[in-house]
Amino acid sequence: MPQTKSISAAEFLPDRITLPALREAAASCRGCELYKRATQTVFGEGPRSAPVMVVGEIPGDREDLEGKPFVGPAGRLLDEALREAGFDRRAIYITNAVKHFSWEEQGKRRLHKKPKWREIKACRPWLDAEIQVVKPKLIVCLGATAAQSLMGADFRITKVRGQLLPSEWAEYLMATYHPSAILRAPDKEDRDRMRREFADDIRAANKQLAL
Repeated sequence: MPQTKSISAAEFLPDRITLPALREAAASCRGCELYKRATQTVFGEGPRSAPVMVVGEIPGDREDLEGKPFVGPAGRLLDEALREAGFDRRAIYITNAVKHFSWEEQGKRRLHKKPKWREIKACRPWLDAEIQVVKPKLIVCLGATAAQSLMGADFRITKVRGQLLPSEWAEYLMATYHPSAILRAPDKEDRDRMRREFADDIRAANKQLAL
């Protein structure tokens, strides 16, 4: 069986690296196979000088339809935690490690499907370019996929969740739960615990920025 040609988003980066130029170029990205089933590219949003960059995994169903990151149920949970911690979402740059929706059909619903490692790697140039432009002081990775996209496939969020780690991309990097993982937890006790820990992590991030 012939193999699909391995390409990367690097082939689609604009000559001039600015957020508007990146967003426009990403709309035509064919760096992996996910674009074929996605409605559109979902690029990051937020100010160029944001001190905090929040990185999720991939767009969900609502994000794919609206073209904006974190506007579905996971986005509402993120917004709650940000407000409780004293963050203004408008002052934060929010994006995903992978810019196209990965999904599988279940009846009439499109359910989230974890992206493959090759898709995460293929999309990495967009994230690198966003970090290059924004130059955040702190990067908050939501979930293992986001953390592994920057820290490597062996990174384990369970070992360092909530810890402020030095990194080459920002002064600090923190990994915590993805809001959708909290919502999917089958047991209410687990959901409540994860929600508290998630909120505590976001508060710790804001406290670090104030130092």
